[in-house]
Amino acid sequence: MGTLQSSASGELRVPIVSKFLHGYGISFRVWFEGELDYRNWVWDFGGMKRAKTAIDGMNPKMWMDHMFDHTTLIAVDDPYLENFKRMDAEGIIQLRIIPATGAEQFAKYVYDKLSSFVETETDGRVKIAQVEFMEHSKNTAIYKP
Repeated sequence: MGTLQSSASGELRVPIVSKFLHGYGISFRVWFEGELDYRNWVWDFGGMKRAKTAIDGMNPKMWMDHMFDHTTLIAVDDPYLENFKRMDAEGIIQLRIIPATGAEQFAKYVYDKLSSFVETETDGRVKIAQVEFMEHSKNTAIYKP
């Protein structure tokens, strides 16, 4: 059973399952759609490492590892953000500040980051249809525009 978290203005925001810091093993599933290329592929999955286009200055594989591998994701409006920044500065955590947290928000965040990358990388031939965030087999969220 969760409690409700309130924002600075006092409005109730989201139910939270635990008030204690905890981690998850997560994964994403991305659906690509578009025209076939000269190899009859919609998307070259191995090309993620060889991409010419960058996401925040990194190839998409490096970006996914940078964002989600052994990191602490904190929303930009988290009331304890300064504490997390101090832990990051002291080498206790690898902090990543994002617009919002939660399964649905993670799916949207990855969609937003990958969507423009894919369209640029393929000159508009391919687009992302949806992104699924998976915490485990019983907790997933899909974002599609």
